[in-house]
Amino acid sequence: MADIRIRDYKSTDAEALNRIAVSAFEQFRDHYHDWPAMLAGLSKTSALGATGEVIIAELQRSIAGAVAYFGPDRPKAPFFDQRWPIIRMLVVDPAFRGKGIGRVLSNECIARAKRDGLPIIALHTSPIMTVALPMYLRMGFTKAYDAPPIFGAPYAVYTKTLQT
Repeated sequence: MADIRIRDYKSTDAEALNRIAVSAFEQFRDHYHDWPAMLAGLSKTSALGATGEVIIAELQRSIAGAVAYFGPDRPKAPFFDQRWPIIRMLVVDPAFRGKGIGRVLSNECIARAKRDGLPIIALHTSPIMTVALPMYLRMGFTKAYDAPPIFGAPYAVYTKTLQT
């Protein structure tokens, strides 16, 4: 495993985080029927830090990826059980893919859910995410139910039971 450093988000990370979110989703642009609207949201990914815990992964002294963890007391989309902690917006810079960054960030969210004493963690993802979805399944997440599509792209909620 590469020497990945995990730390909490700082406001000075905003520009890099937003750029990485846009570049991470660029490959999926044809799957969203309103890419400009999706792009507008992605370019404000750093705003998740206002209500969630944004976690940064650094590799080779660069921000290589990020994810947001929303604990049980944080607001989340209505299609989630509000008591569940959730993983949101896992993004990895395309230049740093294939180095285990997504798994390390996901495991950090799982560790935070355990810290919060919770027996389950959830996320939502799409079959268009041909790297992320299989990774989550290998990590023990299972499909719970379909979620509303995002700009025409199908999504579903996945959960993982945690040993606390």
